[in-house]
Amino acid sequence: MTPSPSLRLRFRGLSNRGTPLFDFLVPALAQRPENRRHVSTSPSPTSTQSAPPSSQKATPPKRRHPLSEEQRDFLDSALRVNQAGELAATLIYTAQTPPLLRAEPHLRSLMQHMHAQEAGHFRTFNALLARHRIRPTLMYPLWTAAATALGWGTAMLGREAAMACTEAVETEIGGHYNGQVRVLLAWMRQMEENGEEVGEEIRGLAGELKRIRDEELEHLDTAVGEDAREAKGWPVLNAVIRGGCRGAIWVSERI
Repeated sequence: MTPSPSLRLRFRGLSNRGTPLFDFLVPALAQRPENRRHVSTSPSPTSTQSAPPSSQKATPPKRRHPLSEEQRDFLDSALRVNQAGELAATLIYTAQTPPLLRAEPHLRSLMQHMHAQEAGHFRTFNALLARHRIRPTLMYPLWTAAATALGWGTAMLGREAAMACTEAVETEIGGHYNGQVRVLLAWMRQMEENGEEVGEEIRGLAGELKRIRDEELEHLDTAVGEDAREAKGWPVLNAVIRGGCRGAIWVSERI
């Protein structure tokens, strides 16, 4: 499948010379808790409420139907592989950054931007796994080593090869997220046709997957705009990395 036309994104570098060169690779150790406001919709004790006319029939509330075992299994494997994929993406950028910026210091803002987005995706799936008590893949050690080697190796081959790595990975990941979004939207349509209530968690998950997919495709367009296809041996490099991604996805969904 041919990726979408390239869209070169331009980023302005940081002007603070006192900032360490790779400071953005240090993970945040704390997160600000979200402030949530709970607004009561119950009538006050002094309020009066008129009874509806006898001719007006109240709309019965939609019933809730629990997910089937097959649907729960799908979500378990989907969230597990998504978390593993975002771990790998974060490690690829972490390994690419030092050698790449030594040769191409003007890419600092671009690498910072993409790394920050991948780290945010990784935190999102970490939280979802913890909330739903889903175990991570057992292949963590292998994926950690493979992603680090891939990132460092492609960066040592030059800017074009590093961007070719991003293009190949994001092509597979973008299609993978697209498939998950289609499944969730089909569930939601079926629930509505059956007169069932679509839970906020399903709606929220579909929205998060769409957002993350769009950011991954942004990285793909950026990589193409940064001459990914000018890398030496691009067809072979692209095919090998994409094949490795498909294999890692298949394994992580099951183990």
